[in-house]
Amino acid sequence: MAKTVDEIADAMYAMVKEAFGVKKLKPMDLTKAMLQMYEGEVDKKTCKTAIKQLIESGRCVYTYFGGSYIEIPHREGAAND
Repeated sequence: MAKTVDEIADAMYAMVKEAFGVKKLKPMDLTKAMLQMYEGEVDKKTCKTAIKQLIESGRCVYTYFGGSYIEIPHREGAAND
């Protein structure tokens, strides 16, 4: 049974959240992980749509440091009051 974009986005968010502060994940890292995790149930197009959904919803952001990465939005020190 094929996974929905929402299910893939949730799984990707969980991976990004787990890696937060430890490792930066590239979009292709997430796509490869989903293709492996849900073998035969997802395709690259669905993964790309799920990443787009995460970014547009604000759950994740693109960062750039020698390459594009997907991360949880950082909270600035002044925003913590």
